Amino acid sequence: MKKTILITGTSSGLGKTTAHLFAHQGWNVVATMRRPEEERELVQLSNVLVTRLDVQDHVSITTAIEAAIARFGRIDALVNNAGFGLFGLFEATPPEKVAEQFNVNVFGVMDVTRAILPHFRQNKGGLILNIGSGAGVFTLPMLSLYCASKFALEGFTEALSYELASQNIVVKMIEPGGVTSTKFEQRSGAEAVQNAAIPDYDRFVAHTNAVFAGLREVCQATEEDVAKVIYQAATDGTDRLRYVATEDIKPMVQARRETSEDEYIAFMRDRFGTKA
Repeated sequence: MKKTILITGTSSGLGKTTAHLFAHQGWNVVATMRRPEEERELVQLSNVLVTRLDVQDHVSITTAIEAAIARFGRIDALVNNAGFGLFGLFEATPPEKVAEQFNVNVFGVMDVTRAILPHFRQNKGGLILNIGSGAGVFTLPMLSLYCASKFALEGFTEALSYELASQNIVVKMIEPGGVTSTKFEQRSGAEAVQNAAIPDYDRFVAHTNAVFAGLREVCQATEEDVAKVIYQAATDGTDRLRYVATEDIKPMVQARRETSEDEYIAFMRDRFGTKA
């Protein structure tokens, strides 16, 4: 029997690319998004169900899972991909945007996961793939809230993996860095424009923006590259917890995980010039 995977946030970017890859590999795909009526490509594929799921709408989560089971009989895997990144100074970010960052990136993942777990337990197994970020391993200035949400997701995913192993449910974390072709950065930029400017930070912001520009120049990974890592994680038959999905973040992941605290902090402060 074909396996079935449910993916959140498939209207564009990594989610859409991942949906195409799994469909091409013969999986049944439940491609969920907030506005499925606008989708034109995935609806053309016979093994893809395009349906509405907004991670901030509990009813839509339940309805999407029910529709998936009705169409394909069962769900074997879940990819929690829906998310966005706030870019800008913490002090300049309105509280309602802070709440939205966590509602989507953390609580949305939790709500979708909670909703599907009874089905996985009934099936005596399942797979959950959470899409994290290098910003959930190391921190970056101007991304404090996004980092906070992804650090929370890292902790949740690891702890949950211990709980669900008792139910034959495997939990994994995918950690991508910069991706050249995604719309993620476009939304982050749009979010930053909405933030109030604070002149005291001007020098720091200019320096940080220059550092990010340099990082973007060496970023060579594509959505397709990350989707392949997601597919590997879904099919390698292991209980491996974490997958670093792009080459660009490996030096910082190594600095965070394989050097001393003092060395890591010195490395980051030197790179971002955070001393007054």
